[in-house]
Amino acid sequence: MKNKSIAIIGPGSCEQSLAELAREVGFLLAQKGFTLICGGRGGVMEAACRGAKSADGTTIGILPGTSADEANAFVDFPIVTGFGEARNIIIVRSVRAVIAVGGGYGTLSEIAFALKLNVPVIALKTWKITRSGEDAPDQRIIETDSPQAAVAAALAAIENV
Repeated sequence: MKNKSIAIIGPGSCEQSLAELAREVGFLLAQKGFTLICGGRGGVMEAACRGAKSADGTTIGILPGTSADEANAFVDFPIVTGFGEARNIIIVRSVRAVIAVGGGYGTLSEIAFALKLNVPVIALKTWKITRSGEDAPDQRIIETDSPQAAVAAALAAIENV
């Protein structure tokens, strides 16, 4: 497998319980040898990077602004885009799967891009999305209830792509 990168997406600020989930997801992905890609800033992104670094993982932050100084302290490779929220498409196009941990509208846009591009989406305490005219959540979004389940679902999903 040439591309061993998975995105962790989520809000730029979050409560400690959500940060702990993201930290554990980052740690588990790094243990499995995956590079973590995220938006490179605070909240879920920083927690996920912190977790990956604690397992000697590699982290890439796709930054919205024009300075590498925007990156959190746990980003190994800051990619400066100057694209604002448009950088979300770069994140999704760069990975094999997306794990959404919590999230606001920026996270929702990343989920939408991933669904549009057939990138597997793993959900951990994030948006519940229904398609127009349907009552049940979109079945392409894999719902999970723990960091371990989210990572296992991501690995299973990329084996099937």
